[in-house]
This record gives sequence, structure tokens and C-alpha cells, in this order.
Amino acid sequence: MRLNLNHLAALRELDRLGTLSAVARSLSYTSGALSQQMDALERAVGAPVLVRVGRGVVLTDVGRALVDHADAVLGAEERARQAAAVASGRPAAPVTLGTWGSTAAALLVPLLRVAAAEHPGLRVRTREVDVNTAAAAVRHREVDVAFGLDYPDWPLPRDKDIELVLLRRERFMVASAASDPDRLPARAALADLAGRPWILPVRETAMGRAVLSAFRRAGLEPDVSHEVNDTASSLRLVEQGLGLAPVTDLMLRLAPRARLRLTEPVETLARDLVLVVPVDRAGRAGVDALVEVVRAAVPAVG
Repeated sequence: MRLNLNHLAALRELDRLGTLSAVARSLSYTSGALSQQMDALERAVGAPVLVRVGRGVVLTDVGRALVDHADAVLGAEERARQAAAVASGRPAAPVTLGTWGSTAAALLVPLLRVAAAEHPGLRVRTREVDVNTAAAAVRHREVDVAFGLDYPDWPLPRDKDIELVLLRRERFMVASAASDPDRLPARAALADLAGRPWILPVRETAMGRAVLSAFRRAGLEPDVSHEVNDTASSLRLVEQGLGLAPVTDLMLRLAPRARLRLTEPVETLARDLVLVVPVDRAGRAGVDALVEVVRAAVPAVG
């Protein structure tokens, strides 16, 4: 029996997510249908691809060998589809865009409008990814392209398989509660703010490391009262007067009604919003079309 590509994709998803129930939710299968796919895959290769351990499952050596080749096999299938689409003069669909938090809130609607106007046949799907692992999601073909953030003080890793398309540069402001009796000035140096309590992402994240580097470059150590990765939650804490937080225009889209006061740092603190794109896009007309759409839509968003 020949391998069924859907079965192979489900096995790869099992390796990524770890449980059959998570795979069923991700691929919109019933548990019974997913079990039938795994059974059919085992019949095709003539050996078990997973075994039950306690209440979960793990891949066998056979299953691991199949997963090791899954990216190449499924990538070749996608390129074949794209080549057929190019031959027919239309971009292939669907194309999956990796988004997160503020990019979904601020950019997705205008992006889809541009896509519908310029490429009516292009079907854009989205999948939420962790902004800190967006490049890995593209590299492992979990999504076709993804929004990412590149910080001067903590740049995204570069490698031969991906490229970064610069979309816009954002400067950081410092957010404080509008009701704070100790009102911050419109412009201030980090040294004037270092003694105030701060709300920052955990230090293991790219933004957490980048902000900490900016403070230390100024010879300071911030007083971090709360470590919160979720931007909307951070802004709500700021609104309640629990500390200061670095923000950009894009981040503010997650809490548009928050009552905040913004202070411009004397120091230049910035980050680049980028699109993480695979280098090898030969025959992938849909990916190229989506890159064009994002380049056109994102800079126009105020």
C-alpha cells in the first residue's frame, strides 16, 4: 500500500502536539477517525507507528522514521500543487499565515481585504503561533509564513532556510496609568523611570531580554514587580496603577479603551515587525502572493 499523505500529516501533528486528542482538535477530526487513520498508516508500513504508555501514546522507531521524512514528503506535495497552480495562472490556496496577539487584532482584517481585492482566488488561513517561535513554525512548515518581531538588542536567529521581510519599525513608549497622581512627563530618560515598578515579559522571551538589555545599556536595573507575557493583561495592570510597561502602537490595539498616559523615552527603543518567509518558494505562487499582500497592507495600517 502507498502512504496516504493525510495520515502522514496527522502523524507529524501527533509528534508536534503529543496527544491524539490535541491532534483531533487541531485537524478537526473525531477521535474515531484519527484512530482509523493511524491504523491505516500502520497497515501501509506493516508495523506499529505508536504505542500506548499509560493514558498517552508515544511514537515507535517506525513512527519516528516516518516523521523524520514527513516534512520533505509533504513539502514536495505542496510544491506539486503550487506548480499546478502556476501552470493554470492562479495562486494556489490555501496559504496559512502565522499570527499572534496584536497582529491578529490590528492587521488581519485589512490584510484579508487587500487579499480579496488583489487575489480573489487566494484563500488565506491563519494559525496562532507563539511570537517567540514564529521562525521555527515556518521552518517546520507548521505555517507557510508568519509575523515575527526582530529586536536590535535580541535579533531573531538567521539561517539559510528563512528570510525576514521588514514590514515596519515601531518605537516603544512607556505606558502609565492616566489616573496616576505622580504623572510622568511627555518625555523622560530611563534613568528617571528606573525606580518605578515595571510590568515586563519574562526574561526568557525576546522582548523581555531586549528591554532588559536597553536598561543595562543605560547602566540601570529595572524594578520588575510583575512578569506578564500577555500584552492585554499587562496594559490592564498598568491602567490599575500597578506599574509601567513598554508599549508600541501595535500593542495598544489589544486594549484600545485602556486609560493610559504615554511617555516617550529619551533613548531610542525600537523593534521591527517582520514577515518570516521560507527561502525555498519555488512554484509556491500562493506564498508569493501572500507576501505581496502583507507588504501592501501592513504599512498602510495606522
